[in-house]
Amino acid sequence: MLTSVALLSIAAAGVWLTFYIGRINIGQGAYALTGGYVSAVLITQTGVSFWLSLPLAGLFCAVVAVLIGLPILRLRGVYFAMVTLVLTEVARLTALALPVTNGAKGITSIPMPGEVSLFGLTVIPDFATLQNPKLAFYLLAAGLMVLTYLVLWRIVNSRLGHLCRSLQQNEELSASIGVNTAMLRVMAYAISSFFGGISGAVFVAISQSIYPSSFVVQDSVNFMLYCFLGGLGYVFGPMLGTLLLYFGWDLLSAAGQYQLLIYSGSMIALMLWLPNGLLSLLDRREGRK
Repeated sequence: MLTSVALLSIAAAGVWLTFYIGRINIGQGAYALTGGYVSAVLITQTGVSFWLSLPLAGLFCAVVAVLIGLPILRLRGVYFAMVTLVLTEVARLTALALPVTNGAKGITSIPMPGEVSLFGLTVIPDFATLQNPKLAFYLLAAGLMVLTYLVLWRIVNSRLGHLCRSLQQNEELSASIGVNTAMLRVMAYAISSFFGGISGAVFVAISQSIYPSSFVVQDSVNFMLYCFLGGLGYVFGPMLGTLLLYFGWDLLSAAGQYQLLIYSGSMIALMLWLPNGLLSLLDRREGRK
């Protein structure tokens, strides 16, 4: 469960970055599915190592995001959100139609990550030979999550991050003072999609299979909810939101048929009481002091 939380928070980090430039992204599931398929195809059909397929999956998603983002990032508000919402379904239908993805049968029996050696020394062991590969996958997911949020924090606190924040506040004013707003939007969207791609690739390595329904529209909506719950104004908001919603849903299973009702009602109450997310409580405490 902690492994899933770590990977979901990586994808949610990408969604948060698009919120940071003033765009509502409900299509991250499309890039997680794409990244998963890219990794699966490279491993099973070309013999590429998982460790090489991981960055390649992210880069492929980033390139696709650039091609898609050039026209759609000009849209704003609900218009951009609706287009991105459709992307997840388009990715699913594409996976069903392409021969390389094996249609509805998906891709199964994907080998676990192999050994990585450096100068004859084993840096990373073959996961298939480990007594407890689940622990290895957890360490991999947690390491990627830490690296992702360090990169995100560095972006936000750099000149690039300040420019991205200006897009969120007033895009026309930013353009009037010479900021290349189109390039910034595409760059942020590409980084966001890269995060989605690598999270999908690791999910595939863990399950050793992928199907067109592995990531659906509901997953894209959840990625957005993680950001809202944690806080759109905080870098670590998606991480906190993912943790609480993932475990919260499981805890509510005891409510039986009322699980969804309680879950939805709690989300509405939180949005009304804390519109800036749970981490905004820290600002309130500091304000009181």
